[in-house]
Amino acid sequence: MAFKLFAVTVILSSVILRTVKSNGHHAHSFQHFHGPVTGENQEVTWKDKHGHLHHDYVAHPHYEFSYGVEDHHTGDFHGQKEHRDGKKVVGEYTLKEPGGNLRTVKYHAGKDGFYAHVHNSNGIDHEYGKHH
Repeated sequence: MAFKLFAVTVILSSVILRTVKSNGHHAHSFQHFHGPVTGENQEVTWKDKHGHLHHDYVAHPHYEFSYGVEDHHTGDFHGQKEHRDGKKVVGEYTLKEPGGNLRTVKYHAGKDGFYAHVHNSNGIDHEYGKHH
């Protein structure tokens, strides 16, 4: 049975913000997801190595998500956000390393490959890129 995905919007969680207080310490976390696809689906059919016929459906990938944690008690600070529309992906993630360095990686990928720029609060930055 085929069905069409016209503008599938799954909101697992619009925004969740949680604050925990323990001995005067604060921790915050959040998450957001919107997606996963838009437009009409296409049926994909294939046979496995035993000759069994399988069906699945694919559609244009289109999503965005973000999450993060800020725990002042443990020092755990990290988060990520990403947006995808078809083959184009743009995102970044940040984390606080054990030595205190704050590392932020901004990346994008598409038909020309994957590229990342790493920024460190200690001043040592890097550029990475890969063409397919």
